[in-house]
Amino acid sequence: MAENYITEPSKVKIDVVADLRDLVGKSQATILADYRGLSVASLTELRKKLRGVDAEFRVVKNTLFKLAADGLLPVEELGDNLTGPTAISFAKGDAVGAAKIMVDFVKEHKAITLKAGTLGNQVFTVSQIETLSKTPPREVLIAQLLGSLNAPASNLVGTLNGVASKLVYTLQAIADQKATAA
Repeated sequence: MAENYITEPSKVKIDVVADLRDLVGKSQATILADYRGLSVASLTELRKKLRGVDAEFRVVKNTLFKLAADGLLPVEELGDNLTGPTAISFAKGDAVGAAKIMVDFVKEHKAITLKAGTLGNQVFTVSQIETLSKTPPREVLIAQLLGSLNAPASNLVGTLNGVASKLVYTLQAIADQKATAA
């Protein structure tokens, strides 16, 4: 009769799961990719680009990531995409910047493909990640917002200046008429 052996997870695996869980908790967005065939030099290049926008790119074991994502929505819902070689971009800072880097990198390197991602409380498809990557940077959006907020005040000042100018011109015209009549 065969005995049923249940092995305890190793300390290394427990640490990896805890680290991934912590990273998911700190991330605004995650982007899953199949990196099959990508060279070490290309992986290093991608990691360097992502660090510039406060993001990390990690190759993960699907089973360990599933354990780390257990109970963390919406990351937990990515389970169907965890097949084959998987690497994940964790955007701790600028989610749009990380998406742009990933989409641009995929266009340059055919060995990597996007699978899915998360942003906030939503699971994103590849096409949604591509759309997100086209969003203007945060600084541009803030400038546009401030410009929109400033426009009504500028228009009001312009209108008031116009009314005041017309009043001054009218008074000057009346004064000129009285001067010529006298």
